[in-house]
Amino acid sequence: MASMNPTATLDDNARYGALCARDPRFDGRFFVAVTSTGIYCRPICRVRTPRRENCRFFEHAAQAEHAGYRPCLRCRPELAPLDRHWSIEDASALLVHHATRLLDVPRNGLDPTTEHTTLQALAARLGVSDRHLRRVFEQRLGVSPLQYLLTRKLLSAKQLLADTALPVSEVALASGFSSLRRFHAAFSARYGLNPTQMRRGPASRPTHRGEGIGATLSLAWRPPYDAAALLRFLSIRQLQALEQVDQDALTLVRTLALEVAGQLHQGWLSVRALPDKNHLVLQVSDGLLPVLPRVIWRVREVFDLDADPARINPSLHNDFPQGDGLRVPGCFDGFELAVRAILGQQVTVGAARTLANRLLNRFGHPIATPIPSLNRLFPSPQTLAGADPAQLGELGIVRQRQTALLALARAVANGTLSLESSAPLDHSVRTLLAIPGIGPWTAQYIAMRALRWPDAWPTGDVALHHALGLGPGKNATTLAEATRLAARWQPWRSYAAVRAWATPLAPTEPHAPSSDAPSKAPP
Repeated sequence: MASMNPTATLDDNARYGALCARDPRFDGRFFVAVTSTGIYCRPICRVRTPRRENCRFFEHAAQAEHAGYRPCLRCRPELAPLDRHWSIEDASALLVHHATRLLDVPRNGLDPTTEHTTLQALAARLGVSDRHLRRVFEQRLGVSPLQYLLTRKLLSAKQLLADTALPVSEVALASGFSSLRRFHAAFSARYGLNPTQMRRGPASRPTHRGEGIGATLSLAWRPPYDAAALLRFLSIRQLQALEQVDQDALTLVRTLALEVAGQLHQGWLSVRALPDKNHLVLQVSDGLLPVLPRVIWRVREVFDLDADPARINPSLHNDFPQGDGLRVPGCFDGFELAVRAILGQQVTVGAARTLANRLLNRFGHPIATPIPSLNRLFPSPQTLAGADPAQLGELGIVRQRQTALLALARAVANGTLSLESSAPLDHSVRTLLAIPGIGPWTAQYIAMRALRWPDAWPTGDVALHHALGLGPGKNATTLAEATRLAARWQPWRSYAAVRAWATPLAPTEPHAPSSDAPSKAPP
């Protein structure tokens, strides 16, 4: 079995050393199974360290479970950061990365009717045969795509059972199982337990229901992680009535609406960063509980919890020595991010925020939350698609931006364009570029934050040119030279962009030259 994980270059003795040290940098990069107990754990587990001869090491939870081990109830492997394998040279590694990412996304749009159609749908999405996909999975991971998917669904269910009071039938549905019978059969076969046996302690009791809090859970990250910088990025872009960021308390609270299987779920969530514990504390309102796996996924993306600094920093540290803990901020809604990106073209962050607040107040949907000042949901694509250009003009949005916003809203509303992180990257970027008023910079910015592409390249960005030692010119020669020099940052150019934006430019530095770029910081 060919490994894709850099930790595979470590021998098992080195992994055992990381386990003994409970080093959080290795969390999610490998799992340790204990032959004497039949349990597998994260390398940060606080239980008594097992003897070396009783340890087996696996890169993925799916591999440990395929070998017959059950997840630890104390360290809870489902809470570990996910392992991501990026390569610009190894086609098989890249294929497995894309496939596992699609399988990780709850309700990913793949047909769940039968295992056969799920595999066919996944292979078709990736442009390969299902036979080739199975072969590459077996070669790279030692498990099949469906075995990997089953592990992800079971671990998701385990988290819901431990952290919520949802009925078992709703847990099964939310975790991606097509029937309660299939869920019970899979759970019993894999773990030898009834699902209700996972409900131990107060975490699964319906606490705080009077406050509308449906669940409280933790989500881990790998250090170094500059939570303050990420929240500062979000804070200067926050919209009144939609979100609140407290930089001192390292918290974010916001409203959210998610449509899943034709049903709209809406509510609010709260996130608090605990740097000393290397995790976030997430609270979710009752209204979002039925789609909790999807909410968790969005939070993981917004805070970029699955990034692995050990892989990223070697390519970027020399150019950005102060940026090792910086992450690429994601978004809670791709359409919302794209709208805000369009409003931010050729204006300052403050001006873009003003326009977005006006749009929110005019077209946003009302919602009641325990925080009176949070009372709006961002306008849906359907709502903006039906807006009158004159109404947008009254908000101070110029005609070119009106055209772009309406075209974007219609494309998302009719299904022509998907801005989910699981959407096909090339198709989404091409569709964005076909919209009048959206240029390469905006399309790449959306790819970076909404589509979660780590190698997005905001063409002509002045901060990136500055980091490369180039001038701000937008002529073809300068742009080509910037692309050539930035090859040393691949496949992490999105992270280079964030680090360049965090690096102050000289006071006389010209503004970003791209016609669709913001005049100062990105929107």
